[in-house]
Amino acid sequence: MNPKPSTLDEYFSWFSPEIQAKLHQIRNVLKKTLPEAQEVISYHMPAFKTTEVLVYYAATKKHLGFYPTGSGVAHFNAELSGYVTSKGAIQFPYHQELPEKLIREIALFRAQEAQVRAAAKKKLK
Repeated sequence: MNPKPSTLDEYFSWFSPEIQAKLHQIRNVLKKTLPEAQEVISYHMPAFKTTEVLVYYAATKKHLGFYPTGSGVAHFNAELSGYVTSKGAIQFPYHQELPEKLIREIALFRAQEAQVRAAAKKKLK
């Protein structure tokens, strides 16, 4: 089992400067897009959370993984046609520019989805 980082800085420190630059880039995009979200470590990865975890991201050997859950991938399926995806994951190769606009759109979609879910839970109480 991989070690669990206690902070984002510790997580970032495990990677080369080139990979750290991509990690900082996606982190900054998400911080600006989701200012109300808290940065956390969840499932050994950096994540942004409000009432629920909205998105995760992680460095791998050949790509930056972005994990907006299954709904985030499914909703943007057409826009993601140029990337390797799975049920809840998107692979952004390190040799390509990060699609910041698409990352913002997916993050906002997930934030809206979480707000709707939280409001529905309140109505049930």
